Amino acid sequence: MIDPDAFAVLLADWCLEVQPRQQILIHSTTLAQEPAAALYRAVLDRGGWPLLRLEPPGLAADFFRHASEQHLDEVPGAELAEARAVDASVNIIANAVANPLAAVDPPLVSRRARGLAPLREVLVQRRWTLSIWPTPAQAQQAGMPEGEYADFLNRALMLDRPDPVAAWAALRDRQAEIIDRLTPAREVRIQSAGTDLRLNVAGRTWINSDGRRNMPSGEVFTGPHEGSANGTIRFDVPSSGRGAEVSGVEITFSDGEVVAAHAHLGDQHLQAALAIDAGARRLGELGIGTNTGIDRATGSTLLDEKIAGTIHLALGRSYPETGGVNESALHWDLICDLRNGGTVSIDGQALIEDGRFVG
Repeated sequence: MIDPDAFAVLLADWCLEVQPRQQILIHSTTLAQEPAAALYRAVLDRGGWPLLRLEPPGLAADFFRHASEQHLDEVPGAELAEARAVDASVNIIANAVANPLAAVDPPLVSRRARGLAPLREVLVQRRWTLSIWPTPAQAQQAGMPEGEYADFLNRALMLDRPDPVAAWAALRDRQAEIIDRLTPAREVRIQSAGTDLRLNVAGRTWINSDGRRNMPSGEVFTGPHEGSANGTIRFDVPSSGRGAEVSGVEITFSDGEVVAAHAHLGDQHLQAALAIDAGARRLGELGIGTNTGIDRATGSTLLDEKIAGTIHLALGRSYPETGGVNESALHWDLICDLRNGGTVSIDGQALIEDGRFVG
């Protein structure tokens, strides 16, 4: 099981590094009331101002059932003002159903993503963290009993270690060594069953994702050159990044742009995502998972993209700190498992074989 106080200390000290007088926005559902309250106390103990926002589970779907035109396309001024006023924010995923937006018309989800762009741009300019708390629905989605799922998350968060903060610092150092190998690279080639894709990453910056923004984390990532993707990739890990399951995704790129795309399940969500704007048809991220505590797919992109032995590509918005310039209301991570015969090479030299780093 997860100790809510230990979880709160990890968020406060490692992810947010709370300082006196900082205003920290804490958002989740009432299913995460216990860890949210623990984080509330932790922020106070460090001299900060906790702003706690807990909502009943299920409101995300209710929004689309009752929303008018303005609700889909706008952000209320009070919410924007709060986002501009805070120093940092944390969102703790705690869902009552596995895919809360599964019954919502995909174009409406895409339209709301465009409408939220002003709020999203404000929040990403400040320190932010996305984390997760175990719920029965998420355990069911992962195919685990509740207790087993909680223990799994405990390992993924490294809260089973004597000093979790030190454990995350050690992962940061290991990932720094990987970045040292990747920094001089020009071409990345990904190969596996149904996949042969080439990307240009020359001169782009690789980011060490060490749990500061995503908790748990464990990846290194960059923004590939926007016109460089050529080939086909099959994403064999199901995704629920848009609130509904999408699986069996296969995408073909030509000079950076999606020219063919299909999903075995949830194809309407894939097509709606690609139609959000022009940037949605180009890549914003290439990431390599390194978290050995996450050893299986769970249906949560936050977790699954960190699986050691996987890579992921994001359709849409890039991260400017990588040098990426692609702009979009979409940022959707799709995951390819390399642990059964997949390879990643850089400039013709093997980097990953069967999901393991070479050398």
